[in-house]
Amino acid sequence: MIDLVDLSIQYTGRYLFDNVNLKINKGDRISLVGSNGTGKSTLLRLIDGQEAPETGKILIQKGIKVGYLPQEFSNLHGNTLFDEVKNSLTHIINISRREDEINSLLNADLPEDEHLKLVEELGGLNHEKEKVEYYSIDSQIEKVLEGLGFKVNDFTRRTEEFSGGWQMRIELAKILLGNNDIILLDEPTNHLDIDTLQWLIGFLKNYRGSILLVSHDRFFVNAITNKTLEIFNKQLSFYNGNLDAYHKFKEERDIQLEAQFEQQQKKIKETEKFIERFRYKSSKAKQVQSRVKQLEKIDRVELSSSEKEINIRFPDPPRSGAIPIELLKIDKAFGDNIVFKGNNLTIERGEKIAFVGPNGAGKTTLAKIIAGKSNIDAGEVNIGYNTSVSYYAQEVAENLDKELDVLETLDSIGTDHTPGQLRGLLGSFLFSAEDVFKKVKVLSGGEKSRVALAKILLTKANLIVLDEPTNHLDFASKKILQKALVEFKGSLIIVSHDVDFLEPIVHKVIEIRDRKLKVFHGDIEYYLQKINEIGDEKNTVSNQADASLSKKDLKRIEAENRQKKFKATKDIVKKIDEFEAKIEKLEIKKSEIENDLADEKVFSNPELSKQKNSEYEDIKEKLDIVFLEWTELTEQLEEIEKEFE
Repeated sequence: MIDLVDLSIQYTGRYLFDNVNLKINKGDRISLVGSNGTGKSTLLRLIDGQEAPETGKILIQKGIKVGYLPQEFSNLHGNTLFDEVKNSLTHIINISRREDEINSLLNADLPEDEHLKLVEELGGLNHEKEKVEYYSIDSQIEKVLEGLGFKVNDFTRRTEEFSGGWQMRIELAKILLGNNDIILLDEPTNHLDIDTLQWLIGFLKNYRGSILLVSHDRFFVNAITNKTLEIFNKQLSFYNGNLDAYHKFKEERDIQLEAQFEQQQKKIKETEKFIERFRYKSSKAKQVQSRVKQLEKIDRVELSSSEKEINIRFPDPPRSGAIPIELLKIDKAFGDNIVFKGNNLTIERGEKIAFVGPNGAGKTTLAKIIAGKSNIDAGEVNIGYNTSVSYYAQEVAENLDKELDVLETLDSIGTDHTPGQLRGLLGSFLFSAEDVFKKVKVLSGGEKSRVALAKILLTKANLIVLDEPTNHLDFASKKILQKALVEFKGSLIIVSHDVDFLEPIVHKVIEIRDRKLKVFHGDIEYYLQKINEIGDEKNTVSNQADASLSKKDLKRIEAENRQKKFKATKDIVKKIDEFEAKIEKLEIKKSEIENDLADEKVFSNPELSKQKNSEYEDIKEKLDIVFLEWTELTEQLEEIEKEFE
């Protein structure tokens, strides 16, 4: 489907890829991995055609459509949400446009052969409509947008009203609906909540095209992919299996590489020692030259484990009281949007809690209230004895003093750390040598996030609140931060959708949904298991009620539900049957006219041909109207039936 042939590309004299060859086949679901700076995003841009290789070529099979979701993109504006998505579906627009063109041409006097070709093409377009589910496209758009977390009343909002994270979801919706043969996804989960993440996993599992994705969300990657493509030492290598299988292989390979590296280094040192010892002895000149040539020809072993890691160790915090934070009957609203109403929450010393729930439910707002960064409208926020709070969020990183350099930013906290100690800490956060003197204003988003995390380490807080701390961290960095948080002896609250990151850290999950706080006493895996079992709150209540009923009562209730369902759906089912009968008659009539139009007796007679074309257009228009009404009725039926599930 896609072939990279002898491809090379370099930046500032350093090769990212050197004579790379790669084949992506239909149905491949690939995770693209590699250290920071090895060229993962560059490879996606090359395949999408946004960048050109220095040498080599990229061969894409004719007719293959590629969808690409970058990490960053221009702000959307000028359309409503629904129109922005629908207008991007070129396969739908092209079918509609060509159909209009053909119908216009068929109304004109044309030579017989041209007329017949147009009729045949029209038939082909009808088959294409069925293939892409043309008549249900509005319904498809609605389902995808709702799956990505948008509400129905969002559909008519202007795209410029949405934040960057929600604009990313709009781009993602366009790609998922775009009838692409392969989609390239660069960190698609960064701005998703746990509900949307679960939906996206389900959607991509059923996706018919190929997938090539870059993501640091291990849970997501393992659920979606069956192959791993590694960038290492300027080359690309395929491995069968998901990310966990690749990491197991990588650990074994790294052990072998280290042994080969040590053996090679020993041989190199021995050779260099021989050259140095006998360099000026004429009797050994021939042997010395031979050894020099040997060194030049050695294919040096490179270690994949040479990438830098963030090495974090939280200082032991002062002991807080038994209850660091207590919220009593808190109210919080933004204008007419009520986020919390009379909610209570108690955080106990040493608890490590994940806040989860859909975007907009109030996870970040609750985290800010606890951290003292947001006021409440009513209620009480009681700070426990000796409680000290550190807060990390994306806006904290963005609000760093831009005129300070990295070292000055840490020094401004006013701790008793020496410049040498601060530089050592920054080295753990990937700021080495002269990097510590970079001004904050020239740092990337990820670099600012690391500086903000480093600041938290310097404040000996016993309650740490982290809002999406992993968005700009790679696998290795997340692993180190994860280990530090597991070992942290204070209380911890994390707002995150990163299941793999949360798993070993938290032992309590608080779901925030519909202004309510629901506590799950267990880890994130336990939480996911419970929500999959109960589905939603309505089913939970129903199941609890059923458990206390006798078999006789259950049968009676089931019978009553069947009767209620029948009464609620009988009229709409009858209408659907009537419309299906109409559709069948119209389809038969349409097929008959198409056969007539292909008949020489008809297309050779201009008057008769014109009459048949007019009948054909009339039938097609009626069919479109009836089919649209049938689609709306079936959707209504589905919604009613959901209430009785």
